Amino acid sequence: HQALLSFCRMAADSRLGSEVSRIADSEKSVMLMLGRCLPHIVPNVLLAKREELIPLILCTACLHPESKERDQLLHILFNLIKRPDDEQRQMILTGCVAFARHVGPTRVEAELLPQCWEQINHKYPERRLLVAESCGALAPYLPKEIRSSLVLSMLQQMLAEDKADLVREAVIKSLGIIMGYIDDPDKYLQGFELLMSALNDPSERVINATHQVFLPAFAAWTTELGKLQSHLIPTLLSSVEKILRDGEHGLDEHKLHLHLSAMQSLIPPLFALVIQNAPFASKAKLHGGVPQIEVTRFPRPASPLQDVATIIGSREQLSVLLQLYDHQLEHEGTTGWESLLWVVNQLLPNLIETVGKINVGSTSCVHDFSRYFWRLCRTFGKIFTNTKVKPQFQEILRLSEEVVDASVTAGNGVLTKATVPIYATGVLTCYNQEEDRKLLVGFLEDVMTTLSLSHAPLDSLKASFVELGANPAYHELLLTVLWYGVVHTSALVRCTGARMFELLVKGVNETLVAQRVVPALITLSSDPEM
Repeated sequence: HQALLSFCRMAADSRLGSEVSRIADSEKSVMLMLGRCLPHIVPNVLLAKREELIPLILCTACLHPESKERDQLLHILFNLIKRPDDEQRQMILTGCVAFARHVGPTRVEAELLPQCWEQINHKYPERRLLVAESCGALAPYLPKEIRSSLVLSMLQQMLAEDKADLVREAVIKSLGIIMGYIDDPDKYLQGFELLMSALNDPSERVINATHQVFLPAFAAWTTELGKLQSHLIPTLLSSVEKILRDGEHGLDEHKLHLHLSAMQSLIPPLFALVIQNAPFASKAKLHGGVPQIEVTRFPRPASPLQDVATIIGSREQLSVLLQLYDHQLEHEGTTGWESLLWVVNQLLPNLIETVGKINVGSTSCVHDFSRYFWRLCRTFGKIFTNTKVKPQFQEILRLSEEVVDASVTAGNGVLTKATVPIYATGVLTCYNQEEDRKLLVGFLEDVMTTLSLSHAPLDSLKASFVELGANPAYHELLLTVLWYGVVHTSALVRCTGARMFELLVKGVNETLVAQRVVPALITLSSDPEM
């Protein structure tokens, strides 16, 4: 028989022939065979089809008994596709996470991380993207000390050195995930420095990712450490003050915008901290039907992670806390409520003082501060705005006094500063009921009268008109203020009214021009004192 069978051509003396002739007879021998064959199969598969091999490579790398072979297989995985696109990277990452779940933290550190480290400076940005994304995806499956040392260092290096915006954007998202899992308080300052680097990155993509992911995650950890009110917000506010001080000979408006945007992104976690550390927090139990939170109760969050409900844990829990919050403010006051008292006694006075130092001619600066106050007031609610924010501005502005300070006439008084437009557009426009609109009209009329009678510069009033006039919803209200000026008994006020028209006329629709502007101009043209 052997002699007869020798006429059948069988090649057992080649590598492949050897594999074919020995059929695997156990799970272990299947793994060993796959480990031997895959390195020869991969180069012969079309690049466009190589992701089909990912399950096979991962399964073998997972179960293979020899570490050297496992290392070779994972090396093949990370080099499988020359320039992996979005979908291919997601496939590889999904596989890496499945591998990590199966093998545990020790092997993830020993086997997967070195593959990432190896490609950190790869010439193709797609490979570096894979590394940056892997750091975030694998974060939950790594030993905690590795997360806060090696992985954090890798991401820090990539943020500082990588030239590709897309890679740095992925780094920022992964840093956000790392911040969600980190529990070493000693890493706080390193995290803060990374945040400041990210906020000053030249790429808009990186800055957006910082606001969307990194900043909310870092704020949550900062809150846990008790540093939101003691370090993070005060440090950002100090940076804003420094930018304004340094800007006396030319303000860096872009840098100011970045820092104020960061402070704005911290309003939701600040509010969450205040209501979760309130005197009523222990009473906030879910029971029965919880009232719906009004859709307009909070400003639209810049990212899902900045949604107050997400920070608190659920909309139901937030709803219960909001009811208790409003009741506490209205009926029981703030005694012993340290987190809220910090906002009222430290944050607000510092902000209002800072606002007084702004050059009223810087439109973008006025706009950014207005947006900050608007978000703060809308987040903390109407009762807080009426009882805690407005009184502090009113105390500073003191419009009710009969005697006008000589400093106003000289153009140094607070009425000539950016405090006026920021209060008008950032605080008085937060709520849109009839009484709110009346308050805004009354305030602008008082400012117009006081500045006119004092022969003071009108820049603060002009800035208010420019900021409000950008929104057509306020045109009618502004025309009401101007009509007050047009028919005022003092020629000085009438003259101011006339000057303000030119700021508004361009953007007003034809109906309002016919009904409100033309009659006012006719009245002014027949004024003998003009």
